[in-house]
Amino acid sequence: MLLWTRRSRAIVIALFAVLFTVVVVAPLAMIVLASVAGSWNGVLPADLTTDHLADAVAGDSVASAVVSAQTAVIAALTAVVLGTWLALGAERAPRPVRRVLDAAAHLPLAVPSVVVGLGLLVAFSRPPLLLNGTRWIVLAAHLVILLPFTFSVVSAAQRRVDPQLAAVAASLGGSAWRVLWRVRVPVLLPAMSASASLGLALSMGEVGATIMLYPPDWRTLPVSVFALTDRGQVFAASASTVLLLAVTLAGLVALGAVRPRAAER
Repeated sequence: MLLWTRRSRAIVIALFAVLFTVVVVAPLAMIVLASVAGSWNGVLPADLTTDHLADAVAGDSVASAVVSAQTAVIAALTAVVLGTWLALGAERAPRPVRRVLDAAAHLPLAVPSVVVGLGLLVAFSRPPLLLNGTRWIVLAAHLVILLPFTFSVVSAAQRRVDPQLAAVAASLGGSAWRVLWRVRVPVLLPAMSASASLGLALSMGEVGATIMLYPPDWRTLPVSVFALTDRGQVFAASASTVLLLAVTLAGLVALGAVRPRAAER
């Protein structure tokens, strides 16, 4: 919808600012306030303290944050590689096959993450492939959850690429592998980096499937936050959530620094 008057634009911007404040800023502000609260019996917290934050950056939360970061990086990078490979393969498949691949790739979006966790738990709790009780089943769950998003992002970018680029490279004598690595993949690098950022953020916050599958030595930070909240330790859980937000933001900033270089290529 086009807004031609200054007043209409100002109204829309004001409405967006109000909605953004209520939906995004206010909950995050409450979490930050709770992380430094000693007690909270009124509108605002009282007895402000940094003890909860100090415990979050010096206790088990740090180990859980490292596990979350490792899980997110591995799952996101693997999902980008597989999603890109699937998008490139589906492009040249016949239309009926392409529709089946597209539906299969998006199937995890049709079910809750706890269903994904239950499916993996049932599938890999017996030989010949016994993953239950290991970190690998957690990584597999995150990969299954992230793959539809990375596939969608890369597929959308692939559809906007001029097919003549690869055709010209092939006509100049480039082999299929050379065209792939020197033409097709570089063109998709911005979309791949964007899907990596999305996958990282989704993996860092995933809890539904993880809480059903994680072993004691591979507990992610969202699971720790859930456990603290379940025990009534809301202030400690808020401090761990602040740590989770900080680690996620750091990862997104790092990927954001790489994205302009991918776009330049």
